[in-house]
Amino acid sequence: MPRVVPLQLALAATALLLAACGTEHAGAGNTGTDAAASQDGGMRTDDPGKDGVRITSLTLPSAAPSPTRSYSVSADRLTTGSAPGVSAAYEVTNEGTETLTYSIVFTFKSDNGGAVTSRTETVRDVGPGKTVRGMVRAGELPPTAPRVTQVEVLEVTKVPAGEAPADPGTCPASGIRVSADEGDAAMGLRVVGLHLDNCGTRAYSVEGYPLLELLDDDLEPVDGVEILDGSGEITTGAGPDEEPRPVTLEPGESATAGLVWRNTTEFGTPVNVPYVRVRAKEGAAPVTVTPHLDLGSTGKLGVRPWEKAER
Repeated sequence: MPRVVPLQLALAATALLLAACGTEHAGAGNTGTDAAASQDGGMRTDDPGKDGVRITSLTLPSAAPSPTRSYSVSADRLTTGSAPGVSAAYEVTNEGTETLTYSIVFTFKSDNGGAVTSRTETVRDVGPGKTVRGMVRAGELPPTAPRVTQVEVLEVTKVPAGEAPADPGTCPASGIRVSADEGDAAMGLRVVGLHLDNCGTRAYSVEGYPLLELLDDDLEPVDGVEILDGSGEITTGAGPDEEPRPVTLEPGESATAGLVWRNTTEFGTPVNVPYVRVRAKEGAAPVTVTPHLDLGSTGKLGVRPWEKAER
């Protein structure tokens, strides 16, 4: 004779099942690492990290979240347009002996591993032996973008905290902001611009060439590269070499200089210079930028003098 289940018990069991379906955790593989549910509702990863940076969890939103509750769901429940809710928790651990500022490039990817979007985060003043935690979000994506289901640490650069470039829109105590742009590359010729902005309240004068130190991955000096005044020995494609002139920058004005090289590789070992320590002039505070100079085996880097930028 079949067993009869009271109506009240059946309704209670149904409610429990529905509640359990409210949140699903992203399955292993969505970040390319083993994963499990974390207490914050995201996916905990066993990411080994890169240069002291690792992803600790990835949160993927449901297609239609409740107004009062967030969800972490499996990738097959995601829909296009859900990317603004995709976020990854990360931590930065400084295993060195000095305080560092980190610049981290995160790449958000689709199921097939293709890059969908990238985000860069700056984590400042991480002391020796310290760990700092943060959150990075994928942000808004076009409707035609693939679904984001995984994220990885693509690139990490770290410089002494006292030499880190100022954030855009901020002004260091010196009143002088030094930075490097993304550069340009064509037919093996590389050009990176250095920028000197007077964001302070007093005039600032420079004359001649920026003073450079080339540094390797460990921020140690790179030997065997000749730093040339001007770019004529590298190429005529960057324009004629101009004689250095005194440049006075009033508050709000800027100057530019250029780094010019070829990445030709013939005989010898190719040289890569990830970091360049820049002083605007003798006695100026150093700023370490990350232009990633792929100098090939040429052993030469041309430097163009400071020139006032047109407004």
